[in-house]
Amino acid sequence: MTQLQESLETKQVSIYLVSIIAGLLIGLSTDSFYTSSFGKAVNPALAIMLFATFLQLPIINIKNSLRNIGFISALSVSNFIFIPLLVTALSFLLPDNPMLQLAVLLVLLSPCIDYVITFTHLTKGNARLLLILTPYLLLAQMMLLPVFINAIMGGQAHTLIEAKPFVKALIWLIAVPLLLALVVQKLSKDRERISIVVHRLGALTVPSTAVVLFLVVASVAPHIAQAKSAVLTAAPVFILFALLAPIVGAFTARLFSLNKENTRAIQFSSSYRNSLVILPLALAIPGGVPLIPSVILTQTITELCFLPVYMWWARQ
Repeated sequence: MTQLQESLETKQVSIYLVSIIAGLLIGLSTDSFYTSSFGKAVNPALAIMLFATFLQLPIINIKNSLRNIGFISALSVSNFIFIPLLVTALSFLLPDNPMLQLAVLLVLLSPCIDYVITFTHLTKGNARLLLILTPYLLLAQMMLLPVFINAIMGGQAHTLIEAKPFVKALIWLIAVPLLLALVVQKLSKDRERISIVVHRLGALTVPSTAVVLFLVVASVAPHIAQAKSAVLTAAPVFILFALLAPIVGAFTARLFSLNKENTRAIQFSSSYRNSLVILPLALAIPGGVPLIPSVILTQTITELCFLPVYMWWARQ
């Protein structure tokens, strides 16, 4: 890891919060032409961010990661059994608003694959093993997310999600960057120059994430009043999730008799959600703006604010 990349990752929470505040201030103070331009720039910025993120994931080593049965079992049970059960219970606190329910489910059912690695490392958790398993987490959540949403919402999900724009976003904003990152990783194994470039591109992850946060907030800010009620309704659910999810992670780790280092990794993976990777799918839902991105950003801000609490608890 380069010194620049390490410095950026250490300060990333502050960088993200500054980006959100700047996006809010600029979005509220500029006219519709600029906010519309911000909105058009979101998808290209997301594609770059996701490519930079995927490029740092050990995609080609996914087979080797499946050898640690205890850890992967705890990771799977927590993120794909216990957390969905918790989210189902929390969904009963939401009003009968299908679009709001969908926004909350999209983000809470998707485990994080990016900055959770840094946060786990900062608390001396097993960030290396969690990093190796991030491709598995991404693939598993993409396959299971529609299943979970349909199970919780029933037929209402089908009326909100149109297949064509959703599939288009999945292909161009997730599958293509993921496959491109895989190709570049394979090429870098035998070509030193490409390997050096890949290593240096690691410093792009935090700035590109900050740019995406800025663009999304700036484009949504003028319409934020329309989503105010949904945000205020979803916020208590996100706070409850932030309080209960690490307990679920710790309980699961104890079931599989994991050591302290691995337990911290499971706790953080259970607590942090994949908001920015899910965002392009959310933006593809007809009529979802500004409610869905506003709700998803509320969850992002909530979990970033809980980081000091998690770090304190993990070190006890």
